[in-house]
Amino acid sequence: MQIAPHLHRIGNDIVAAYLIVTPDGITVIDAGLPGHWRDLQRELVTLDRSLADIRGIILTHGDSDHLGFAERLRRETGAPIHIHPADADRARGGEKPKTPLGRFRALPVVSFAAYALRKGAARTTYVTETTDISDGQVLDLPGSPRVIGLPGHSPGSVAILSADVRALFVGDALTTRNVLTGDRGPRPAPFTDEPAQAVAILDRLRGTDAEWILPGHGAPWRGTPDAAIDAVQALVS
Repeated sequence: MQIAPHLHRIGNDIVAAYLIVTPDGITVIDAGLPGHWRDLQRELVTLDRSLADIRGIILTHGDSDHLGFAERLRRETGAPIHIHPADADRARGGEKPKTPLGRFRALPVVSFAAYALRKGAARTTYVTETTDISDGQVLDLPGSPRVIGLPGHSPGSVAILSADVRALFVGDALTTRNVLTGDRGPRPAPFTDEPAQAVAILDRLRGTDAEWILPGHGAPWRGTPDAAIDAVQALVS
């Protein structure tokens, strides 16, 4: 699905990955679930592009519902997988802390579980080779993505800012659709290692040049990062 010129989404409001599409190639931000591989291929056909046009994958963090087709893409094309080193072990299948489930509603939970299973969540392929990224780094990839460290949801969570497409990819630093409750609009994400830290550190995104906030779960949100952050922090103040 095209969100804006040069900006596409794979998946839906339950689980999403993104493409920055430029004449020089494509950058993939997160890789959703294994079954999104076919969605990726279909999107490339609509763009008249191929897997060979993908220059790299950036993972906003190492949770399994963001790893999806990353390892398969790396194996088939050689495109490197970029992730913060603090989450590299998690992306390789290492242990992660247990987090409280919190408030939930049956229908959204069932919808999330059913979609995840349909898209292959039970057959997660963990990554085997990664390239480290660091806070403030501008990667040599289409869209000139800049890394913004946001530890909280996980130790190595990051946001990715592409000023070229005026988009801020936030992973699970915030959500616009809580998969446990169905609540919509900018809000804290569930399954977060350090909830208070995750909300407070969103201030690092204030003033960034973006008009699209693109989460791993939920609809694309059009507006300033400051407005999204204000909405999230107001819910926990």
